[in-house]
Amino acid sequence: MNRYARQMILPEVGTEGQTLLSSARVLVVGAGGLAAPVLPLLAGAGVGHLTIMDGDTVSLSNLHRQTLFAEQDCGRSKVDVAADRCRALNSNIEVCALKQALTNTNAASRVSDADLVLDCADSYAASYTLSDTCLELGKPLISASVLALTGYVGGFCGGTPSLRAIFPEAPDSGASCATAGVLGPVVGMLGAMQAQMALNLILGLDPSPLGQMVQFDARTCRSSGFRFDGAAEPNTYFSFISASQLEPNDLIIELRDADEAPDPIHSDAQRMNPEHLKIESNKDQRLALCCATGLRAWRAAERIQMNWPGEIVLVAASTS
Repeated sequence: MNRYARQMILPEVGTEGQTLLSSARVLVVGAGGLAAPVLPLLAGAGVGHLTIMDGDTVSLSNLHRQTLFAEQDCGRSKVDVAADRCRALNSNIEVCALKQALTNTNAASRVSDADLVLDCADSYAASYTLSDTCLELGKPLISASVLALTGYVGGFCGGTPSLRAIFPEAPDSGASCATAGVLGPVVGMLGAMQAQMALNLILGLDPSPLGQMVQFDARTCRSSGFRFDGAAEPNTYFSFISASQLEPNDLIIELRDADEAPDPIHSDAQRMNPEHLKIESNKDQRLALCCATGLRAWRAAERIQMNWPGEIVLVAASTS
């Protein structure tokens, strides 16, 4: 029996739909908790070419939600293990493993090769870099984020508004899964929703998941959603760059103290407290604000942008 028989019975799939799935090229950025359901579901459905991008290794403290991995995988590259699992599930598809973090220096080349991009990275810098790149290249993006017991998944770009149109300002909370915690099922549910949105998009189902936002609260087991097809893009925003793109004339401000980062992001960086920035304005100089995730840098940029006439860029050390 055809391995895809059970889904090809669906009028939404059939032979034509299965052909669309087998010819699709999908880039999955991040091989952690969200990718745990995304990757096997896409591989099992017969998505023909999967590229998995992640520079991290498997850690014991993440196994409660990163269920694609086992204890014996700890210390191994996430993308290697994830690719092996996908190949074991479906030998008829191509799987490419890229052991590198996504930055704006490699985003365009990776995104341009894909028909569809899934943001499973759990990183502000990666999410907004992907959104900016997908918007510019006209590629669809399915992005999700989870923290504690809540999260969202949405379809962006590809002819619809970007992530910045919905979230133009820095998030209020600086919490992460490491500091605020997270339960595995809510990550799994939103990751599965990402996979469903991806299949809907590849199959051309109506309504399109692009321009759709779904929010989920695991405490109450309730979801809500809305469409944002007409949302306006912000007129200005702060771009994320990598440390390798810092230039000699940049004014580089390291917002991490010496305890957090004994070595600053750059040898020319000046250390400053993000809450008490005192910088002399210079319209001919680019200001580069640096921190671990990019969030403190983003908030600092919002506070001082009226007093800085030149360009402001953000550097997230964790992805540089």
